[in-house]
Amino acid sequence: MKQSDKATLIGLIAIILWSTIVGLIRSVSDYLGATGGAAMIYTLASVFLLLSVGWVRLREFPSRYLLWGSILFVCYELCLALSIGYAHNSQQAIEVGMVNYLWPTFTIVAAILFNGQKTNWLIAPGLLLSMMGIGWILGGEQGLSLHSIWLNVQDNPLSYGLAGAGALIWASYSTLTARIAQGKNGITLFFMLTAGVLWIKYLGEGAQEMVFTIPALVYLLLAAIAMGFGYAAWNVGILHGNVTILAGASYFIPVLSAALSTLLLQAPLTLTFWQGSAMVCCGALLCWLATRARKPIPIKSRQAS
Repeated sequence: MKQSDKATLIGLIAIILWSTIVGLIRSVSDYLGATGGAAMIYTLASVFLLLSVGWVRLREFPSRYLLWGSILFVCYELCLALSIGYAHNSQQAIEVGMVNYLWPTFTIVAAILFNGQKTNWLIAPGLLLSMMGIGWILGGEQGLSLHSIWLNVQDNPLSYGLAGAGALIWASYSTLTARIAQGKNGITLFFMLTAGVLWIKYLGEGAQEMVFTIPALVYLLLAAIAMGFGYAAWNVGILHGNVTILAGASYFIPVLSAALSTLLLQAPLTLTFWQGSAMVCCGALLCWLATRARKPIPIKSRQAS
């Protein structure tokens, strides 16, 4: 097998690892709490990143990248982890995860608006289909019903709000760091900062006791591996593999994530949920195809950060 093919395979493994994140974060939160569990995940993932990616000399980094990359990355990861942790039940956690997966569509739109990315008419139906897919999911068994969507979001506005904000923040992070990172990779530093902020929040909330049972430790280890090694594997794939294959495959993360989360959390999902998930994937894929003919854009900028 050629080196480029091996690198592409490693990048595809990263996609599988990321697809487990929603279910694993929720599982850890159930045992250790939303904030404490997230703090443990990012702390352990930081250790894995130090061992795999390694540390870098901060003085070699562009100052704007360090500042804005740190702020946006930490804010996104807080939104991701806490939106899942604050969900009222496993099914809601999966729905919240799907709202977060609007980031591919938002990233492409941001690249068009702010990075001069060329596009064609497919961007309009792609954006519409993605948004309709989320509405379909949030409407529950009623499908695309504004009243049902409102009732669903009203049940836990914090989780859904954090997930939506996270999607927008990651689109901003991807678009901005693609321009200012200058090929540098600050992922290890960003993870450590995220862990630090979560520990501060945990202590500020009264530092509730965490009970480390065998299942809790297993889920914690798996979540940290998925987080830390997922980023490391993605960088290998993007730097040395087939970017086109990886970019296209990444847009199927929502459905793969929902399927794996269902297995991990044993949460029954309705037909309308799967229909909405497929719509989100197809919408993001249409947006990607709208730009593919002209110039590929950086996706989720995990390759640039």
